[in-house]
Amino acid sequence: MISLVFIPVLCYYHFYKVDAFKVYSSLDISLVPNKEEFEKYNVKDLRKYKDFVFNGEKTQEPKMQELKFFVRDLVRKYDTINGAKIHFGLKTDYNTFVNVINILATEKVPTWAPFKDDIYVLASGKPKQKQDHRFFCDTGVYSEKNTLRMEEENRKKERSIFQVSFLRQQWIIFLGYLVIVFLNIFALVKFNKNK
Repeated sequence: MISLVFIPVLCYYHFYKVDAFKVYSSLDISLVPNKEEFEKYNVKDLRKYKDFVFNGEKTQEPKMQELKFFVRDLVRKYDTINGAKIHFGLKTDYNTFVNVINILATEKVPTWAPFKDDIYVLASGKPKQKQDHRFFCDTGVYSEKNTLRMEEENRKKERSIFQVSFLRQQWIIFLGYLVIVFLNIFALVKFNKNK
């Protein structure tokens, strides 16, 4: 009984605690460098770029922090003169690339351009203040909340469909397990009656 009931329940609890049943997903991003547009807008000469080179060395955390603060300063000051050029060497690992993209996302960099082994970070000028006075009701806010709610409902629906399809595919395993448990209980009861 211990091996048939207690150990599977314990394993299920352990898997649940370590998020073994968590569904991971990904976001499709396509970054296609276009040489003609890059040369047309003269991105290489638009700013005075500060170089950040990542070659896969072990101590790159100080360089990441320096990049983070530099980019934050660019965005905060609406700097249209300076920029950052991030170069990835041949030994750069994927984790470094993801950390750089995370920095650009968290610091809300308005414009950055990947090209070959480089990423050019450009800050934009200060947005012009409109003197236009308009009345806005919160329709946009409610629309956004409704969209998020509908996306969450769709995710839950997809998850339940996946779970049902998984149970349909693996029903024989669960049925076999239940048969073994009931046979074990029956044998245990019969054994206890004979004593």
